[in-house]
Amino acid sequence: MKLFRHSYAALVIVSGCVLLLVSFGIRHSSGLYLIPISDHIQTGREVFGFAIAIQLLMIGIGSPIFGAVADKYGSAVAGLYGVIFYLIGLYMMSLVEGPMLLLLSQAIFGFGCAGCGTAVILGAVGKAITGKYQTLALGVVMAAGSLGQFLLVPLAGYLIEINGWQNSIIYLLFISLVMVLFSLTLTTSSFKSSKEDSTAASLEEILRGAFKNKSYVLLTIGFFVCGFHISFIATHLPAYLDDLSLPMWIGSWSLALIGLFNVIGTLVFGHLGDLRSKKNLLVILYTLRALLFLIFIFLPKTEITVLIFASLLGILWLSTVPLTSGIISVIFGSKYMSMLYGFTFLSHQVGSFVGSWFGGRFYDYYGSYDIMWWACVILGFASAVVHFPIKETPLVKIAN
Repeated sequence: MKLFRHSYAALVIVSGCVLLLVSFGIRHSSGLYLIPISDHIQTGREVFGFAIAIQLLMIGIGSPIFGAVADKYGSAVAGLYGVIFYLIGLYMMSLVEGPMLLLLSQAIFGFGCAGCGTAVILGAVGKAITGKYQTLALGVVMAAGSLGQFLLVPLAGYLIEINGWQNSIIYLLFISLVMVLFSLTLTTSSFKSSKEDSTAASLEEILRGAFKNKSYVLLTIGFFVCGFHISFIATHLPAYLDDLSLPMWIGSWSLALIGLFNVIGTLVFGHLGDLRSKKNLLVILYTLRALLFLIFIFLPKTEITVLIFASLLGILWLSTVPLTSGIISVIFGSKYMSMLYGFTFLSHQVGSFVGSWFGGRFYDYYGSYDIMWWACVILGFASAVVHFPIKETPLVKIAN
């Protein structure tokens, strides 16, 4: 297959797939711990929601930092340090006995997620695969992350039921150790970056050009909404379904189905992104998300309707990522892609912070998630509008 015509490129893709599969799968199981941890430390849902919001914000803050490290020293260095922070934070989470340790564990865990997350990995893949198949390659790696959500979220739910929430985290910690090995094999992505065209713009010129570029700014603003949607659903959907007296397995399997169907979504939209306008596809994605949330508000909530909703949402879930990162690569080239995507991803994580925290805050204040569901609808349509003016044209001086 032409996508894998270079062995080092294939190695980078495989390594990125494993890293995202494990890190995404475990991170997206966080919502399953909302009720047991909140009950254990005897707080309302806002405390746990705020802790996850801190986690997500630290992912955003860490993404441009690790992205810059990856661009300068290689993706393997950034990935390895990220995995170390990830493991420390996960272990600390298993020791939680009060709000402060919960907040600290999520801050460290989130920072680690940034190092073994999309900014570093998509940047590595973007450097290893350029041209015609780049967006598809990015979609393949994101699909692996979604597959991890499908495989590991139900496993986490099962472990919580059988062994309790604290022991379940220890089991997940041992699974996470595999990331140490695969973070090291991202190093081959730096071979290509070291041979970049010497006429490419400097880092200072890249940053100045990026934040003066209207399309980059709009893309970054629109990505806020993606984060808002994802964190609200991932953190609060299981608890929302529990409030409706639906079985516990519905919550974990809803998140799992989102992951499974996102494998399809990221591959399909990743492929379409190589053939069609990426920004137009993003407009379609955000519009469909808004319509889906709107329909779900009025649907009766049964096991069947919830699982259908989760499956459809999965197709739209992280399908935005290969398109968003692809546009960045088109405009600025791949040399500083990790860092530039990191800044855009920071906006995504600010949206995640708001979605996770406000979900818990509004629930504790009003006793329902109604406001948040309507916010998902309104912001979805708003993001679709924001993406309309984006231009997918390279900056001549900056492009590779």
